[in-house]
Amino acid sequence: MKTINKLVIGSMLIGLSFGTFSCGTSNAVKGGAIGGAAGGALGGVMAGGENTALGVILGSAIGGSAGAIIGKQMDRQAKELEKLENAEIERVAEGIKITFDSGLMFPTNQFALTEQSKTNLRELAESLKEYPDTDILINGHTDNTGKEAYNMNLSKKRAGSVKNFLTSLGVENGRLEIVAFGEEMPIASNETEEGRQKNRRVEVAISANEKMQNDAKNGELDKN
Repeated sequence: MKTINKLVIGSMLIGLSFGTFSCGTSNAVKGGAIGGAAGGALGGVMAGGENTALGVILGSAIGGSAGAIIGKQMDRQAKELEKLENAEIERVAEGIKITFDSGLMFPTNQFALTEQSKTNLRELAESLKEYPDTDILINGHTDNTGKEAYNMNLSKKRAGSVKNFLTSLGVENGRLEIVAFGEEMPIASNETEEGRQKNRRVEVAISANEKMQNDAKNGELDKN
């Protein structure tokens, strides 16, 4: 079983790497595709049952022609989100992953949003309201400086601040979920300041909800 999982994950990574592209300077927009009806199963393997932004997007992919239709709408939304400052916009499978540098979103060791981050989130909220049939997961992450329990709590409060601000702008609360990881999910080495900065982040995953998936399957999502 371990060997099979490794082969599946390897195939998935190869598929995603060939399906990526980037454009712009301050924002990176990457597109990935999961082909065929096996998309959801592959996404589930990659997700590993964890509520990470990437894992949720891959795990919710339905693949096939319906998945392609959802991907087309996500392409459109991702393009519009390029205007966000100091944010990395990634098109992955049938969703969008946004990574904000928490060092720019919050003062050091605090969870109150900066004015610049509020501007970004206002623009994000408008997009989320324009495309209402999506679920939004907000992940909070820190580096490993300080005590583990403190970092977990800080990442939870920061993710909560993002959620609360989006709901205050009219994004439906039921669409939003937060998961805090603290220092558990680094994406770079904590041995350098550059690496620690990358690890201090807030990730937002946008994925199709059940209504969007059904509309795509029934050919009602995009008739243009």
